[in-house]
Order: sequence, then C-alpha cells, then structure tokens
Amino acid sequence: MNPEAAVNPETVVNPEPSRGKVYLVGAGPGELRHLTLAAQDCLRQGEVLVYDALADDRLHSLVSPTCQLIQVGKRGGQPSTPQAEINALLVDHCRRGQQVVRLKSGDPFIFGRALAEIQALTGANCAFEVIPGLSSALTAPLLAGIPLTDPVLSRGFGVFTAHDPDALNWAAIAAIDTLVFLMGGQQLEEIIRQLLRHHRSQHTPIALIRWASQPQQQVWTGTLLTLVQTLGRTPRSPCVIVVGEVVRLREFMGG
Repeated sequence: MNPEAAVNPETVVNPEPSRGKVYLVGAGPGELRHLTLAAQDCLRQGEVLVYDALADDRLHSLVSPTCQLIQVGKRGGQPSTPQAEINALLVDHCRRGQQVVRLKSGDPFIFGRALAEIQALTGANCAFEVIPGLSSALTAPLLAGIPLTDPVLSRGFGVFTAHDPDALNWAAIAAIDTLVFLMGGQQLEEIIRQLLRHHRSQHTPIALIRWASQPQQQVWTGTLLTLVQTLGRTPRSPCVIVVGEVVRLREFMGG
C-alpha cells in the first residue's frame, strides 16, 4: 500500500468507533525466545503487520500467510517512513475493521514514539492496546553478562537515547553509577567526550553490545579512553552502550 494514500486522521471529524483494533506490540530485542506470549498471540491473529526494520525477520514466521506486511523503516541512519504516515496507516487499516499489529523493537514506551500513534488513534476513535516488550536497555546488558545494579558498584542506573546528545543534561548523567545508551552507535565519540568533560574518569569501563540476542551478537569492552580505538572501523549499530564499573563484572559472568 502507498502510505501517502492513507487516511489522514487529523481530517476526520467525530468519526464513528472503528470495528478494528490496533495492537502496539513490543518485539523485545528481536530473538523469538524473548517475545512475550501476549505478543505471539497478537502476531498470530493480526491481519496487518506494520513493523520496524529492526524487528527480527524471523518474527514473520508467526503471522498468518494472509497477513499484510508493511515495513516502515526506523533503522538508524537510513531513510524511514515519516511518523505522520505511520499514524495514518494505522488509522486507515483500523477503520477498515482490521486487526492491526504495530510491531516495535524493544518496548513500545522506551523511545518507541508510541504516544504519537496513540494520539492519532484516539483522535480517530480507533481502539488500541499496548503489549509490553523486553527493552534492549535491560536485555542487552544481561545477555552480555553485565549486571546493571550491584550493592557496591551500582546502586542505580539511567537509560538514555543518544539520538540527540545536545538535549541531554550531561552534568547530571555523568554522576549516575551506571549508564545505558540506546541508538548510540554513531554518537559514541560524543558520549565519551561529554562524560570526560563532566569529570567521569577516563578509566571508567564501557561496553558496546551489537545485535543483542541475535546469533551475530558481539560485545566489545574497554574504558572511556580505549574503546573507540579498540573498535576501529568496526560497524557499531544497532547497539546498546553500557558505562560504569559493573562492566568489569562481565569477567565473573563468563563473558
């Protein structure tokens, strides 16, 4: 379907309640084993699947052969469908009376732009339900053998998107024991620069976890001083970055 031909929800005035329903589903980190039972049920019953590029293609094995598949991109650094067009797609198919699965990587409410889609659906009087997913902010460190908390090394952690580093309060962030950055592959140097600038030690451990949960998962560790040199020209995205003393615990977890 041509997204440009979809109904613009902003032009609908007092629409009748739709017979369809949209499920905003978290796909988790992508590996089938980490997909929730509720998400599996939605995929099996869906008539239309609107999915992000980072969702594992193997998830398609769960949908009906008659299910319409619509990829909307959302891969970092590459062209993707504008959010307004995605909103219109969801409204259009829901108002046709279809069961629509909006499949998002991780959890829909962790940097997933779910609110914009919910606003569009609510404005068009479309029924929706949010199905939680395992965020890579939690699963990637775990699968790499890195605890996010520890009674001595980390009494808390913060999760941030590195999509727009200039928008972050680096002075506050640098003071947190453990940091997790999503969408940070292209911003690694800036993340490190800001942490050093705000008095984080250059010897602070850091890990970059690429393709967490996937067969091709890779993990690199180092310090704020050494990691960029260790990586060299190695591709980084999609990745989760962990900063803090807990990265050292990976050695004891068999990592």
